[in-house]
Amino acid sequence: MGLSRRHVLGMLGAAGVLGVVPVGWAGAARAADGAARVLANTVAVFAGTEDSNSRAETAGKRAAIERAARTNLAALDAASGDTELFSGLPLGTSDPNLTASFQKLYEIALATRTPGVPADLYGSTAVQDRVLDRLAWLHERFYGDQSKGYYGNWFSWEIGISQHLTRTLVLLAGRAPAELVTACLASMDAYLRNGKDGDVDLDSRFHTGANLADITTNRILQGALTADEARIRKALTDQLTVFATIDPYDLRHGVTDGYYADGSFLQHASVAYTGSYGKGLLSRVVQTLKVLDGSGFAHGDELVPVVHGWVADGFAPLIFEGWMMEAVKGRAVSRTGTGYDDVAVIVEAVVDLASLSAGEPARALKSYVKHIRAGSRSALDPTSFVSPLSIVRYADLLADASVPAADLNPPARSVAFHAMDRTVHRRPGYAFTLSRSSDRISKYEYMSGENLMPWFQGDGAHQLYLSGQDQRQAYGVDHLATVSPYGLAGVTAPVEHRATVPEAYGGKLFYDNPGHPLNFTASSESQNAYVYFPTATGAHSGGAVLGAYGAVGWVLTDDVPWRDKTAGILPDDFVAYRSARATRSWFLLDDEVVLLGAGVGDAPGAGRAVTTTLDARIAAAGDAVSVTEGDSWVRWADATQGTAVGYVRLAGPAAEPRLTTVTRSRRTVRLSNPDTAVTKQVFSLTTAQPPGAGPIAFAWALLPGATAEAVRSYDAVRVLANTPRLQAVRHEGLGLTALNGFGAGTHHVAGLSVDGAASVLVRQSGDEVAVAVADPTTTRDTVTVTLRGRTLRKVSGDDAVRVRAVPGGTRLDVDTHHVYGRSLTARLTG
Repeated sequence: MGLSRRHVLGMLGAAGVLGVVPVGWAGAARAADGAARVLANTVAVFAGTEDSNSRAETAGKRAAIERAARTNLAALDAASGDTELFSGLPLGTSDPNLTASFQKLYEIALATRTPGVPADLYGSTAVQDRVLDRLAWLHERFYGDQSKGYYGNWFSWEIGISQHLTRTLVLLAGRAPAELVTACLASMDAYLRNGKDGDVDLDSRFHTGANLADITTNRILQGALTADEARIRKALTDQLTVFATIDPYDLRHGVTDGYYADGSFLQHASVAYTGSYGKGLLSRVVQTLKVLDGSGFAHGDELVPVVHGWVADGFAPLIFEGWMMEAVKGRAVSRTGTGYDDVAVIVEAVVDLASLSAGEPARALKSYVKHIRAGSRSALDPTSFVSPLSIVRYADLLADASVPAADLNPPARSVAFHAMDRTVHRRPGYAFTLSRSSDRISKYEYMSGENLMPWFQGDGAHQLYLSGQDQRQAYGVDHLATVSPYGLAGVTAPVEHRATVPEAYGGKLFYDNPGHPLNFTASSESQNAYVYFPTATGAHSGGAVLGAYGAVGWVLTDDVPWRDKTAGILPDDFVAYRSARATRSWFLLDDEVVLLGAGVGDAPGAGRAVTTTLDARIAAAGDAVSVTEGDSWVRWADATQGTAVGYVRLAGPAAEPRLTTVTRSRRTVRLSNPDTAVTKQVFSLTTAQPPGAGPIAFAWALLPGATAEAVRSYDAVRVLANTPRLQAVRHEGLGLTALNGFGAGTHHVAGLSVDGAASVLVRQSGDEVAVAVADPTTTRDTVTVTLRGRTLRKVSGDDAVRVRAVPGGTRLDVDTHHVYGRSLTARLTG
């Protein structure tokens, strides 16, 4: 239901918006009533109510609100001089300090509106007046003068400061002087410098996706402060564009940021970002639905199925036993508070979404919340929730014995997020996540001193999550810090030293060259394209899904910075690096994930050694880790965690297993991380090629959770082809043949003929044959597959698959035009 509704909104565009925003204007009286409802709802969301805050479950949240307010009041008292509002936060040149000052005023104001906080804070007009006085001081001296503002990061001025300032005014709406509200609103409008005429500009690259949701939510609340129906209506209409499914063949305002039909989410034009910006967008729009409830400004129930679709199709596949997968976090992957903490934010949104839903969708969401809680190895702390109301809903949900725990994912699921070059393969016992890049999707994201060594994170890197394990011991920031960036699991990398951005550019966090024709400044488009999140130059990245099985093909290519540096487009002092070369396939089955590589080696003439890391795992320093090996197999096991992975060589050279102890600071990967040294046992399985060596081919099976006997005796998969033109395997037990064809021409293997670049899965069960076909380049109009043998007829499947008899077999002509890599399937019988 959710996905269908998303398609409808995506197709209807403005008509879909009109279906949510009432056509008729409310008029002054009704607008005032609606605005009052918005303000009351907002206070309840952030401060709670008498009922919610009388519950024991909200005691921790109330204590946290009180603690923050008292700490901030003490810092307010301790401030010195004319350039500090709070002690230790000098103002005038630091936008983070200015943002933090506005935030601290908000936190004090919040305590004065939070029932259950001691009376010297809650309801204290003296404290509220002090906040308003200091707010006026801050505005007059450090914010209101447009000629002195807008230094540092644009986000601070257009989103961050406005969020804290707006919420403070909402909390104190009954006491804030009208002239202060008017002045603050005018300043916030003026700081929307990436907008148009003091408002949102949907054609601006800054006003998209999660950023757009933040800006428009602020503007909805600002409109409520003055009962300005026009402002609220415009902000709502702008925000509703984020609900429309992105159609890559019919972009609105040129925007690629947002949710796609396959569940993908992009931000910053080309970054796979469900686990950070996508999470923020989910949280923000659910908050907005709660704020608007009963106001009459929008029919929020029309949007609930859309958000339900985001959860089921976009988030659920990426959450494994309460942990948000690394592949969709962008630069946030280097932060210390990720993984389980990410999912707490999502759980709050899902709890609130369930309260806005009814019937089976509500039951499914509630069951999913219980499922996450039951499977997580980290106890979710609801004190981290934004709203006390959400804490109460969460507690009531957990106490409801009529709601069973149930995953939104089936036990076995293979998900191809074509639009963001990510693949997730789930089985009882493990989940495998694969990150790729292309001329559509970035190789990585670096920014602001975060994710300092990202170079290979989109070069076929994978994570293999094992069931029952505390994922903080396997992934998260400690994995990124202790595993070599050149030795990430799945990556083929040249042996060379690459400089971080601060190392390359004299300590600066970006490449600063505004005098160049490309105008390299902190937030310029050139900075984005060449430094922060460059794309690859190849088009081949994607694969097919047939039921719960998958095939993925990918070609490793240089990135845009290297291409343009060698073309003389970039300045001489710009630092760029050349990639290695490889044609790769992943075949995603039940007990195994099969890795193939061909043409693996250095770029022609580069003269570098190359390593390919088949897998890399970490364990705590004191864990009982063992590595055993035999003829063509290796097994890693952590007896302390009760986890194991087997590796079986199917073809190609042997790989070297290593187990070393590594100690490294978390600050290595992010400048603002604490300088905390972590020690881990690091396992790697690698093949090495010396400088000048020719390309190699390899095939390995990864066996999650396999016993020693299962590893030694494994022989389920046969490699049919492994060249830079064709990679294919056969699993007799499943009756499954899977192949990836690369480049033009016809590819022949095992009774199959496939023309051009394609990914194909064929499974036979009795008299039936199931086929899935995908175009991994997203550019082809038709893919033709011929099955040799008896003539088959189509009994079901996509209309885009046309079947006819040909001499010696059956031909499938698959219309892949404008399906953006999606699998097209058919069921045949003879």
